[in-house]
Amino acid sequence: QAHLVESGGGLVQAGGSLRLSCAGSGRTFSSFTMAWFRQVPGKEREFVGAVSWNGGNTYYADSVKGRFTISRDNAKNTVYLQMNSLKPEDTASYYCAAAWLPNSDSRVAGEYDYWGQGTQVTVSS
Repeated sequence: QAHLVESGGGLVQAGGSLRLSCAGSGRTFSSFTMAWFRQVPGKEREFVGAVSWNGGNTYYADSVKGRFTISRDNAKNTVYLQMNSLKPEDTASYYCAAAWLPNSDSRVAGEYDYWGQGTQVTVSS
């Protein structure tokens, strides 16, 4: 079991930065692949990035590569998404997700077992 809570969303101007956090509970947090997805109304949930259980491997959607960085601190049961050079098209609700996966490069929402409630990111032009 895992309970995930996101924070750090808000309103930012284009070109600005935000850091999202996802705090997890449970002793098994460090064994999970962790990911960030985002969703806008009327569209499917979109993969943003993922990090392996030990932080050694990270994966990104092409749309955010070079601008976003995912990291984790297993001692704090927390995963982060640092978002730089934000664009209006990054506006969405951002969700963190967790799963036990043999391959941490999973970009399919259906493969993740646990989800947070989401945090809104709005980028103004």
